[in-house]
Amino acid sequence: MARRATIPLILALLITALGFATLIVVRGATSPPLIYGASYAGMLIIVYIVTRVWLPHADALLLAVVALLTGIGLVMIFRLTYDVKGIENLATTQVLWILIGSAVLLFIVLFFRNYERLFDYKYLFALAAIVFMASVATPLGYEVNGAKLWLHLGPVSIQPSEFARIALVIFYAGYLADKREVMAATSRSFLGIQLPALKYFGPVAAVWVASLVLLVLENDLGDSLLFFAVPLLMLYVATGRAAYVILGVILFAIGALAAYNFVGHVQLRVEAWLNPWPHAQQQCCYQVVQSLFNIADGGITGTGLGAGFSQTIPEVQTDFIFASVASEFGLLGATVVLLAFLVFVYRGIKISMLAQDPASKLLAFGVTAMFAIQTLIIVGGVTKAIPLTGVTLPFVSYGGSSVVGSFVLTGLLLVISEKAGKAFGSESAYKGA
Repeated sequence: MARRATIPLILALLITALGFATLIVVRGATSPPLIYGASYAGMLIIVYIVTRVWLPHADALLLAVVALLTGIGLVMIFRLTYDVKGIENLATTQVLWILIGSAVLLFIVLFFRNYERLFDYKYLFALAAIVFMASVATPLGYEVNGAKLWLHLGPVSIQPSEFARIALVIFYAGYLADKREVMAATSRSFLGIQLPALKYFGPVAAVWVASLVLLVLENDLGDSLLFFAVPLLMLYVATGRAAYVILGVILFAIGALAAYNFVGHVQLRVEAWLNPWPHAQQQCCYQVVQSLFNIADGGITGTGLGAGFSQTIPEVQTDFIFASVASEFGLLGATVVLLAFLVFVYRGIKISMLAQDPASKLLAFGVTAMFAIQTLIIVGGVTKAIPLTGVTLPFVSYGGSSVVGSFVLTGLLLVISEKAGKAFGSESAYKGA
């Protein structure tokens, strides 16, 4: 586990600076305000220093990966929007969200070193998650692109599901850690699969079903898949019983078939996945087709920063930013981004393995699984490997709720890694990590 990551952090910031310099000098982009870059770099450096001082045994490499991904995201958002009337200030707004996310991460680092207290309120977190998801059904909620995901709070719009997923992971980690032994025992069967007593499995199933029903009613396909897969994986890790995974896959297949037959929004997404070409100019398929064109145009080495045509993709700075990276940096650049996520996931799994208590292990695993599955869902959708579901690429895509939520999850991983690192007490314990 890397206690120090000064050089990787500096390299990440230099890569970001080089990206902006390329756009300004070579492409003639309007220079962003100096405060723009200074505040971003300064805040990340402050976060790194405070973390190193306050959590000396934490895995600091996570912060370097976050700096690289947010930096790439900022460069691409600026490149895609600086000359587009009406959205020319999106990159500046993204910096503000990164600053807010960094402040929240610092708050977690400073005041939640004893994060185990969160598990004492696991049922409250479950209730909070359901309230978050149900909030969009109030008059404050509104619909975007067929999905009712957003909530108006004065001048700010947030996506409550980004914070609901954090609450749910905490709930599942706390509950499964307490009940893992009885959850592994069986007293009845369903479809030939042995299940535990209802009084133990009931709370998990109730929160799970309530979350999925709300998300399906809101046409939030991406979060529905996340909220289904992550608890299922956590349940498997807690009990070691593959039967849960088998049952989950069966239920997912039934649910997916029902959604396809009865939900028009799902039918359009599946059609855009299977054969978008006859409808390439229609709203259902235009984004996917343009994404494929851009990725193909990038080839191995890319067209060069600022030289691609990914602005032809509607809302490219959110769901389709990976296509823009693949277009202008090619297969090599896209691979670098995926490798950065792979490093993050690897460190998260390592933290989960080194954590000393079951709840910490499950929380670290759940957070890491959330990042991994979300990345796979959006990259798979953009490349047409799976139906497009509309989640963001963590840290890279434009979006305040996504950025702040990702920083919260990173903060939880840092405080867990601090306790795990302190338990081992020496650098040699992490040799090869």
